[in-house]
Amino acid sequence: MAAAGDVSPQSYYIQHHLVNNNNIGGPQEFIADFSVINYDSMFWSLFMGLIVVVFMWLGTRHSTAGVPGRLQAFIELLVDMVEQQARSIVPNEQTRKYVAPLALTVFLWIVLMNALDLVPVDLMPWVWKTTGLGAVPGDPLYYHKILPTADLNVPLGMAFGVLLMMFYYGIKIKSPGGFVKELFTAPFHARGIAGIALAPANFLLNVVEYAAKSVSLGMRLFGNMFAGELLFMLVALLGGAWTGFNLASVAFGFGHILAGSLWAIFHILIVVLQGFIFMMLTLVYVGQAHEGH
Repeated sequence: MAAAGDVSPQSYYIQHHLVNNNNIGGPQEFIADFSVINYDSMFWSLFMGLIVVVFMWLGTRHSTAGVPGRLQAFIELLVDMVEQQARSIVPNEQTRKYVAPLALTVFLWIVLMNALDLVPVDLMPWVWKTTGLGAVPGDPLYYHKILPTADLNVPLGMAFGVLLMMFYYGIKIKSPGGFVKELFTAPFHARGIAGIALAPANFLLNVVEYAAKSVSLGMRLFGNMFAGELLFMLVALLGGAWTGFNLASVAFGFGHILAGSLWAIFHILIVVLQGFIFMMLTLVYVGQAHEGH
């Protein structure tokens, strides 16, 4: 990231908000750097996960066989929705007993993480500045990004978790030998010399397929949330253009309120939709692990 004097205040504002609170104390040079630990992404993702666990625990703790309360009815509605989707996608009943609750947890977890994008862009920086934790460079919270799913590490980490599930159920259902055999014999099935000749191509295609599923699963979530975060920052810049009660400032202020409200309302759909898509693709990929080419 360029120094503040080398860029416009607007560019510096956006660049500053896109830097994670990490162990190197500033922006990382490479997109993939396994030596960098983003503390803010870890904190907010784990915190949202804890809220999901507590929410589900409270729902089951106060459950009753009689007339359900609002919390119990809402949880039962979510459970039934995921169960129906899992039943239509995952053919193995034993697998569904583990995958359906996992899919529900993933859905709620991603929705809560995505919902952090609805927190006003400058609220947390104002809190850190007021408390003296992020007023100037070098303070512990000068850099802090609240949205975990706009950090590429989080969506890709979850996607690689789904990849491991695909391997696990593929080996479990088809046996280790059958799983490895399919890597070299599908999708181009052939016998004899032709089968041996096509084995490297089959293996390469299967590796590309697994990699594409994982990367696209994580990048889809990251791309949508990162773009939404950028739009919120651009809307915030309209409000930052206020210089007093003049025509330009009033126009920018009105645009800030109108655009921010409309985008926040629309973004609620994106928040839920991205969680639903990730959940559905998790079920689809696990279901495909049960099938042969």
